[in-house]
Amino acid sequence: MIKNNEAGATILRVILGITFLIHGAAKFQGGIENTAGFFESLGLPGFTAYLVAIIELVGGLAMLLGMGTRIISILFAIVLAVAIVKVKLAGGFLGNGQMAGYELDLALLAISIYLAMTNKSLFALENVLFQSKNA
Repeated sequence: MIKNNEAGATILRVILGITFLIHGAAKFQGGIENTAGFFESLGLPGFTAYLVAIIELVGGLAMLLGMGTRIISILFAIVLAVAIVKVKLAGGFLGNGQMAGYELDLALLAISIYLAMTNKSLFALENVLFQSKNA
């Protein structure tokens, strides 16, 4: 029997996975060196751009497949929290005309936290590979 919360978690997991997968790919396609330069302009070490891009790309794919959902969600939450504080907060909730606001990042952060706390979602590979006798 399909539970509504599992179906809802699946929708959130897939959308979060697609979003991060695309953002991670864009960092590499747009020139990861440019992203590293941007990170350095924020006072972050340049290598963190590579770390974030890998988390987004590989984590996005893992999220789509439903592998390591809780761990990946926590990593996404950390990335989003830093992005909000270091980049988006100055622009305000809706942005300031020069840069986007933090409303989308906040929504993705909430989804990440929810998925980190959720027991499972439908069609997740981890459900098949790590079946629990108590589930």
